[in-house]
Amino acid sequence: MKALPLLAASAIAFGTFATPVQAQAWPDKPVRLVLPYPPGGNVDSAARVISEQLQQIFKQPFIVDNKPGAGGLIAGEHVARSAPDGYTFFMGANGPILFSPIIFRRAAYDWKKDFTPVGSVSFTPLLLQVNPKLPYKTFAEFLAAAKSAPGRITMASPGAGTTNHLVSEYLQSATGAKWTTAHYKGNAPATTDLLGGQVDFNFDQLSVAQPFIQQGRTRALAVTSAKRLASLPDVPTLAESGFPGFSAETFTGVMAPAATPKDIVVKFSAALQKILADKAVQDKFATLGAEARAMTPEQFGQFLAKEDAQWTKVIQQSNISAE
Repeated sequence: MKALPLLAASAIAFGTFATPVQAQAWPDKPVRLVLPYPPGGNVDSAARVISEQLQQIFKQPFIVDNKPGAGGLIAGEHVARSAPDGYTFFMGANGPILFSPIIFRRAAYDWKKDFTPVGSVSFTPLLLQVNPKLPYKTFAEFLAAAKSAPGRITMASPGAGTTNHLVSEYLQSATGAKWTTAHYKGNAPATTDLLGGQVDFNFDQLSVAQPFIQQGRTRALAVTSAKRLASLPDVPTLAESGFPGFSAETFTGVMAPAATPKDIVVKFSAALQKILADKAVQDKFATLGAEARAMTPEQFGQFLAKEDAQWTKVIQQSNISAE
């Protein structure tokens, strides 16, 4: 019998082939990025940017699979129950990842138990924009109108528990103003009704709203960033408008089913970090009004825990519910 090379014999003896082979083999077929919103919104735009780059790195299709509904619960639960084999991932935002189970009062998943953070993708400030047919030219005028006629002004929300919705609820609680909120299945249909005049205003991601503002189809009254935006230098922040220290932004990020092998998570995360460090990709996100910013799985997990603690208080204090 021919002797095995020493290295091969040692590997067999100690069972060290398993992890390297698994890491090298993944992915050997298409990978799905399951999204909680329909095409056209902030998460969808980010997913399509990175899916092209991931396909180039891994030489396999990364398919964007839109599964909207129930504030992200449909997509999130689908991924949480999927085989943890590295071929199904959840790409979502603040609401679908963290808050939808609380908002909808259905324990479809718990991000801390049912998912493993892979990494962040983008961060986007929001702004308050109104249909230009409305008379309000400043945030103060808008707020005065909302106080004088409670419930008359209508807002389009991309879904219960989204950052858009939570900022809205925070401002109503903090100011005593009151408006009527209509929930949609994502940014795209909410924006469509705003442009058509079916609703009066919304809080939307800069990445979605910027073209309409530039075209004069909506009017921006305030931004949620800590500082004024270079692309909208004349639009004040909410911090300037009576809410010192306030800031909020929407993130997009990738989560894996909880038991996904660590080597796959690390490999995927490393690819995201490489993609988002590329100047051309950063410029593409900047054009969308977003900042490409990668976090390691550990950093992303810490960030999620902080966001969870901050905004869960708003949900509880405002008794936010989709019911």
